Amino acid sequence: MLSARDLSFTYPGRTSPAIQRLSFQVHEQEVFGFLGPSGAGKTTLQSVLIGVLRGWQGAVTVLGRPLERWGSEYYRSIGVSFELPNHYLKLTARENLEYFRALYDGQTDTVADVLELVGLGGDMDRPVAEFSKGMKNRLNVARSMLHRPNLWFLDEPTSGLDPVNAVEIRRIIRERQHLGVTTLLTTHDMHTAELVCDRVAFIVDGQVATIDTPDALKRRFGTREVEVRWENETAEEVVQRFSFDGLADNTAFRDALRRSGLSAIHSQEATLESVFVQVTGRSLQ
Repeated sequence: MLSARDLSFTYPGRTSPAIQRLSFQVHEQEVFGFLGPSGAGKTTLQSVLIGVLRGWQGAVTVLGRPLERWGSEYYRSIGVSFELPNHYLKLTARENLEYFRALYDGQTDTVADVLELVGLGGDMDRPVAEFSKGMKNRLNVARSMLHRPNLWFLDEPTSGLDPVNAVEIRRIIRERQHLGVTTLLTTHDMHTAELVCDRVAFIVDGQVATIDTPDALKRRFGTREVEVRWENETAEEVVQRFSFDGLADNTAFRDALRRSGLSAIHSQEATLESVFVQVTGRSLQ
């Protein structure tokens, strides 16, 4: 669906590239995540891939055609939800989307349908100036879906959202995938990436550190242990860890499971965030 080889870009007037020698492929109907802290190059990468930034080096192919050979028809096939809200604030949500819907000459969904999908159906006739940041972000997502794109670019789609609406955005991403949509997600929200991405690329200082599935990364960098917690006779919590190797024959482990004060059993797999720190040596801040 999309491939890049040795993709680099340097902003005018700067000597250091914002992204350098990025190589990756995104498969059809995949949710692919670029994960990294602010300033890592994620938004620059998206801006190149959607045709906003020119003057990049390397080779990029999108939907079977070199990126530089696409014209305005490119925007019939892709949808873009930017991190920062960019709407006409004096217009209502309905008026904003009706305006952008009129720009497309192909099939589109109805404004009411996409607003309902992102939980703004009851607010469609309110001026966008009255919206919270989270509502404006959801309106961004709604606008990016109007023309039924095959390739969907989402930049920090859960930024500013409360937990309930973040769950809804994640549900929509998976729902679109089942409808055949390919999604490129850029985020520093590891929880969202863990839940929706088929594969992720860690990006730091404009370079890719690793690419794999979230589960494979967590297995590779996790600890092969299980933790057992129980309360002893004096109500103090006791914690003991056991290796996965030979666990079924481990007498101490079986004894721990028989304790009357048993309170918890946890495998010690890594989180995606802890894997990111191990791989890159950087935090997400």
